[in-house]
Parts: sequence; structure tokens; C-alpha cells
Amino acid sequence: MKLLTAAQTREADAFTIQEEGISSTELMERAAKAFAGWFENKFPPSEEVFVFCGPGNNGGDGLVVARLLHQRHYKVQVLVVGDTQKASADFKVNLEQLPKEVPQNHIKSEADLVRLPEKACVIDALFGTGLNRPVTGVYAKVIEQLNQYDNTITSIDMPSGLYTDSQTPAEGAIIKADYTISFQLPKQAFFLSQHEVYVGEWHVVPIGLSEQFISQTQTNLFFTTAKDVAHLLKPRKKFSHKGIYGHALLLCGGFGKIGAAVLAARGCLRAGVGLLTVQAPSAGYTVLQTAVPEAMTLADKHRKHLSELPQEMDKFNVIGVGPGLGTERVTKSTIGQLLATSSHPLVIDADAINIISSSEKLKAQLKRNQLIFTPHPKEFERLIGKSNNDYDRLKDMLEFCQEYDCYVVLKGNNTALGTPDGEIYFNTTGNPGMATGGTGDVLTGIITGFVAQNYTLKEACLLGVYLHGLAADLALNTVGEVSMTASDVVDHLPQAILQLQQVT
Repeated sequence: MKLLTAAQTREADAFTIQEEGISSTELMERAAKAFAGWFENKFPPSEEVFVFCGPGNNGGDGLVVARLLHQRHYKVQVLVVGDTQKASADFKVNLEQLPKEVPQNHIKSEADLVRLPEKACVIDALFGTGLNRPVTGVYAKVIEQLNQYDNTITSIDMPSGLYTDSQTPAEGAIIKADYTISFQLPKQAFFLSQHEVYVGEWHVVPIGLSEQFISQTQTNLFFTTAKDVAHLLKPRKKFSHKGIYGHALLLCGGFGKIGAAVLAARGCLRAGVGLLTVQAPSAGYTVLQTAVPEAMTLADKHRKHLSELPQEMDKFNVIGVGPGLGTERVTKSTIGQLLATSSHPLVIDADAINIISSSEKLKAQLKRNQLIFTPHPKEFERLIGKSNNDYDRLKDMLEFCQEYDCYVVLKGNNTALGTPDGEIYFNTTGNPGMATGGTGDVLTGIITGFVAQNYTLKEACLLGVYLHGLAADLALNTVGEVSMTASDVVDHLPQAILQLQQVT
């Protein structure tokens, strides 16, 4: 699914109005009905509702919402903020249509601010996606006051003061919403961790924007849903055998971290790889043979660290490297040898990333295709340097992808996949229970397993990340967020794949 910029969203509105032969106020009515429907399902009519409206079209949305909620027997008050002489045409139309029974207050200055009842609901309709300058003056005072209250705040389309698809200046005030209800599509801002305190829990409500416009509009930003990835799963043929589904090699584990190799191996196997070989320090040989009997194990000559590559490298289709390795000198040499001599697709994670990050010589050997990096934010920072904010981090990620012709899976909530073609895909599965050691090792194994089965690198990343998060979402139902472990994610991966196979 595509993500549109604020400008593209306005164009979608205009295109829809022209395509359907409707007025802008009719589209506003449609959007407000969608919002009110969500609100009615979330909050009972017994709740007192205060709708804060700015003078633009977002405020117009708020006025329609207030009218609709009043019709549905909510006790609603409208607070119009700012200069209505400069209000948009649609705002003025809907202000006139507001029933006289709905109390109105006009906040023109700080002196007009009022304290709200403790349990009242707040609807934020001050500013929408068209905001292009920091919020100051009376608007900022209203936002600062609302942020101090304990009232539940629900923002219409965007939290007021937050830019849709670029960095918001530090000097501007921003609503800290508990819920944000976006029209038709989510916004890029929703997928960035720096905005969590402002966006809260977001939901999307359809308002019938032109599918033709959306399909024809060019963008490099996407978010993945079940339908986007379900068609990537390849059905197995009746006369299948293990040789068809690839032979993967995992270079994982160090003394005290053999568990990382076990988790990566289990993830790889559950992803459907035909054959799996794990090379680990000799101290982990018995552990791996016992914990993952389906995998073949090669014992490194070094007891505690990875110090060599297998002799018969040609038999492998893909190599996953990094989980639990450590950064000993002998391991660094092995990683250097791998980069210099291997022509395999590589899935590079954890300490393998840290080793490469510490050496410009190793970075110089990256300029070859068939590379996937799977860093968490700190590993990513070591690899390319510190970014000023989440927007800059995404820009830096794309520059890295294009420079080294590689894919980067930047792990986190709404894991972001960067591609050599300059695209970014935000994942939509997963939960905070995954914030525990070992889940990244599982993802390395899953992606490696898909590459072994002849999925493209992009397909392997999209599928791997989506299923990894979906498995955690399924585990959430049985173990919850607090008690979830990486093994729980592996254990629920078969169920995740089955669920995705049923999507049509």
C-alpha cells in the first residue's frame, strides 16, 4: 500500500471531487461521518465532548463531527480557536450549519482559555495535513494547555502541529494525542518512533478517495499489509524434495551466545529452507545438535569463536552471518575473508555489522550485489553514523542502499525496509513484546531461509519481516507482551505462515 505526501493527499481530494462530481463540503461530510463512526464505537454518548476547531478545513471537519455527534446524543461543545475572518470557505459553511443547541466558545487569546472537566473527551481539529509552519500564538497556548490535562485526546487526520512528511521544527507546539484517526491512508509520520508521544494509537477510516488517483500516483513510500505480501508465498509442488528449497549456511554463535545460533537456525528451518548447515565454535556443537537436530552442524576449529569458513562453500545458496558472533580479531578476519571471496547472497546481522562498521577496508568490500543488512538502530548508527532525526535516518538508509546496492532492514516498531531502488516499506505487524534478546536472530534466520528458497532479496525481506511480526502478534494472544521470548516467536511462525496463506 502506498503512503502519500500531504501535497498528494490534497491532490487526491481534488481529483475525487472532480471525478465524482461532488463538492468539497460533501467530501468533508463523508470524512466526518467516517470519523464519527469510529468515535461512536470507542466512546459512549455519556462522555462529554469538547471539539477544538482551527479556522481551516481540519476545523471544518471538526464542526461536522460536532454536528454528527450532537445528532447521536453526545453532549458536545465547540471551541473555535483563532481568527475566523480568515477561515476557509468550507469552515464557514459548516459553522453556519452547526445546531444552535451546540454551545460555542471562541478562543481569541490566552485569556479565553477554559479548564475542561476531568473525564471529558477532546477532539483535536485545529490543524491537519496542510500545516507548513510551526504552531505559535494562541494556537500553541491551547495545545500546551490540552497537553497538560489528563483528558483523552483524539486527533482528526493528524495531531495538530505535527508535520505529515518532514521534520517538525522544534519551536512549534504539537498535540499529544491518545488516538489519531487518519482518512483513507496512514501518514508517514505515524511510522516514526520520534512521533509516538504525539500520534498515540492510530487508525485509518476509508472515505472513498479515488482509487484511480492513488494507483497512478508515484511514490517511494509504502506500508505492507497482509494482501501486499500474501501473494509472494510460493506454493509447494506435489513432487517436492529438500533440494528444491535451497541449502543455507549460518555463521553464528560464540562462547556464551550459542543460543543466538539456535534461534537463527530455528527461524531458518521454520521459514521452509530445504537444508541448513550451521557453523559455530566447537563449544556449541553438542548444543546445536541437541537443540536443532534438523540442522547439520560444523564445528569450528576454535572452541569459543568463529575462525574459519567451510571448505565446500559452493554447495550453499545463501549465507546468514552475525548472530552471537562476537568481535574477536580472528572472527574479524573470517568476516573479511567472507566478503572478499564469497559470491553468495549474504544476510548480515548483529556482530557481523559491528565488525564491518569498525573497518573502512571491510566497507570497501561491500560494493557487490546480493547483500541484506538487518541492523537495530544502534547497529545502524555504527554502520553509517548518527542521524539527526528519524527522517534523516531514512534518508541516510536510502543513500547507503544505493551506494552499496543492498537492502537494509532497519528493525524496530514498524520495521523499515530500504531498497537499492530508493523505496521504503514500513511493516505493520509486531508488538512491544518483541523487545527482548534473540528476536533479531530469529529474523536473520527467517530471511536467510527465504533467500535460500529462491525468493528475491526484496521478497525475502518483505515476507520475513511481515511474518516475523505476525508470529509475535499471534504469540501475544497466549503469552502477552511482558513474558514473550524469541522462542515464542519461532513457535508461532508456522501459524503465521498458515494465516498468510489463507489471505485472498
